[in-house]
Amino acid sequence: MSKRRYGAPVLAALAALIMVVAGHTLTSGGATAEAATNGVLATTAGCGRSPALSSGTRTIQSSGQNRTYILRVPDNYDSNRPYRLIFALHWLNGSAGNVSSAGFYGLQPLSGNSAIFVAPQGINNGWANTNGQDLTLVDDLTKLIESSLCVDTTQLFALGWSYGGAMSYAIACARPTVFRAVSVLSGANLSGCSGGTQPVAYFGIHGTHDSVLNISSGRSLRDTFVRNNGCTAQSPREPSQGSLTHITTTYSGCRSGYPVQWAAFDGDHTPSPVDGSGSPNDARTWTSGEIWKFFSQFQNTTPPSSPPPSSSPPVSPSASPSSSPPPSGQPGTCTATYRMINDWPGGFQGEFTVANNGSTTLSGWTTRFSLAGGQAISSLWNGVNTGTTGAITVRNAVYNGALGANATTTFGFTATGASTPPSGITCTSP
Repeated sequence: MSKRRYGAPVLAALAALIMVVAGHTLTSGGATAEAATNGVLATTAGCGRSPALSSGTRTIQSSGQNRTYILRVPDNYDSNRPYRLIFALHWLNGSAGNVSSAGFYGLQPLSGNSAIFVAPQGINNGWANTNGQDLTLVDDLTKLIESSLCVDTTQLFALGWSYGGAMSYAIACARPTVFRAVSVLSGANLSGCSGGTQPVAYFGIHGTHDSVLNISSGRSLRDTFVRNNGCTAQSPREPSQGSLTHITTTYSGCRSGYPVQWAAFDGDHTPSPVDGSGSPNDARTWTSGEIWKFFSQFQNTTPPSSPPPSSSPPVSPSASPSSSPPPSGQPGTCTATYRMINDWPGGFQGEFTVANNGSTTLSGWTTRFSLAGGQAISSLWNGVNTGTTGAITVRNAVYNGALGANATTTFGFTATGASTPPSGITCTSP
């Protein structure tokens, strides 16, 4: 059973002056909701103290191993304000760096500095969760962050794509009294489901013609929490192939505070589907906004110390969370390198690393390459592409164009056809 820390009730007249933290153990999924209803400050030992952790890549001992993770602490962090804590989990053969450079699936720029983000690194770049060791890592990181920073214990979330989605599902199954909600993008039951009988707010997203993890896998995960959350069973509408749209369904009849949401999109195996043609005007996938809306509906138990984010969220200043905003008008030297992530009969997944090898800051980048005959891009994320066959141009997304000296970012894609590497790779900057 997971140990949590709750503050004792505080008289209204002294609420702005004092915060008392006492030990408490959660015994059911309703404990956190009860804490909020009774006005208890669900804060951690890290509140009211100088922060013991800062943004960057770090290591932790877990299950006898050195595990790495990337932490992103909000700008102007206030030790007297309890923050959301969001775990963002990478895909198979992905990395914590990939997740961080993409703004933690695009949520960090939407958060308005209201959340602490953590991206752990999986063993062998995956989440097999052998003997529960990846769940133990989540437990150990939660304990460390809560003891080092100010966290609202009713506001823990997890999300991930593909294998990262599988691990998010495993967290929902095994830690229902710890995590408030999860979002699973194109996932399947690959990391196990220990427990899996208690309610957790759940948002599933899946492509209708996913060629890697069939949408039936995503529906199965969703239905676990349709049952657990007491929702009315239904078969939600899903878009037809070729419609280039998505349909989001909110289930009815769910237990109060435990909604289930499902979004099916006309697409393949991608974390960043875009409705329509995916033209250069489509700078951001719809998934980030919908996931943030789903998570942020669960409000903090204490008033925020700064205004909520505006409808036009700030853009991350750099692909590196600890970088300072780039000076304008200073070009750098851009290079792009390719590697194949995965392949299967009739298709493959590739990734480009874009690097600033100069001593000044890039204010944007453009990568060009050519696909072999018979290859066609079916989905692309962390960039904006022109063309899907032959000569391809990919420009930076709104959140990863600014690269400091020696910084890198990545964009990835899935494609049909043989896994022949692209040719004629170039990278330029304004």
